[in-house]
Amino acid sequence: NKNNVTEFILLGLTQDKTIAKACFLLFLVLYAIIIFGNLLIIITIKTSERLDSPMYFFLSYLSFLDISYSTVTAPKLIYDLLVGTKTIPFVGCIAQLFMGHFFGCTEIFLLTVMAYDRCVAIHKPLHYTNVMNKHVCGCLVTASWVGGFVHSLVQALLTIQLPFCGPNEIDHYFCDVHPLLKLACTNTYVISVLVVTNSGLISLTCFVVLAVSYVIIMVSLRTYSSKGRLRALSTCSSHVTVVILFFGPCIFIYMRPSTTFSADKMISVFYTIITPVLNPLIYTLRNEEVKNAIKKLWSRKVKRSE
Repeated sequence: NKNNVTEFILLGLTQDKTIAKACFLLFLVLYAIIIFGNLLIIITIKTSERLDSPMYFFLSYLSFLDISYSTVTAPKLIYDLLVGTKTIPFVGCIAQLFMGHFFGCTEIFLLTVMAYDRCVAIHKPLHYTNVMNKHVCGCLVTASWVGGFVHSLVQALLTIQLPFCGPNEIDHYFCDVHPLLKLACTNTYVISVLVVTNSGLISLTCFVVLAVSYVIIMVSLRTYSSKGRLRALSTCSSHVTVVILFFGPCIFIYMRPSTTFSADKMISVFYTIITPVLNPLIYTLRNEEVKNAIKKLWSRKVKRSE
C-alpha cells in the first residue's frame, strides 16, 4: 500500500451556507471570549499577590492550555466556514492531530493534579504548604506536559505510518485519529486497539485518581465546620464542573472502538470550544478571591489611565 494523499478535504460542520455564516459569527465571538477570558485569568493570577497558592498556579496553566487547545482547531474552523473547499495538507493534518492530543491530554493530567491539590489542602491542611511546595507544583506541571507529549506522540506515530490511497475526505472539521483511521487503505484493527488502549488507560487512570481524591475530600469534610465545609465545597464544585464538561465528551469520543458517529462533530465542538469558554466563567463567578483580584486589577488600570 502506498500513500497517494498529499492533502485532505475537511467536510466541516455544515454544507448549508446560511448556517455556516451564522456559525462563523458565533465561533468568532466564542474564540474571542476564550482568548480574552483566559488571558484575564492568567494576568490576574500573575499580578495579584494574594493569588499565590498552588491552586491558582495550576489554574493559570489550565487557562493557558484552554487558549492553546482551542487555537489548534478554532481558527481553522472559523476560516473554513467562509470558504467552499476546506483543505489541509497531509503534514498539517498530522500536526493538528498531534497538537490537539498534546494540549488535550496535558489538560486531563492537569485537572487530575488539581484534584490531588484540593485533596491535600482539605485532608491535610496543616501539612499543605510543605507537601505542595513550589518545587512539587513545578514537577507536577512538568509531568503533565511530558505525559501529554508522550501520549500525542504515540497517537501521531500510529497514524502517520498508515497508507492513504484515497478517498481523502474527512467528515469532520479537524484532523483526528478516528476519522483518519477510517480513510486508511489497510486493516486498522490493531492500530485502533492501540489507539483506544492509549487513550483509555490515560482516561481510566486519571478518572480513578479523581474519584479517590474526591472520596477522601468528602470524608475529610465531615470534620469541618459548616462554614469551612461550604467554602471547600464551593472551590471543589468549580473543579468538578470543569472535569465533567471536559472528561465527559472526551471519554465518549476516545474510549470506544474506532468508529465515527454523526454526533461526534457537535460533541467535539463542546470540548474544543464551549468548555474553554466556560472555564473562565466557572472559576471567576464561583471564586470571590479571583473576582476581587480582577476588580483590583481593573481599578489600577483605570487609575493609571486617569
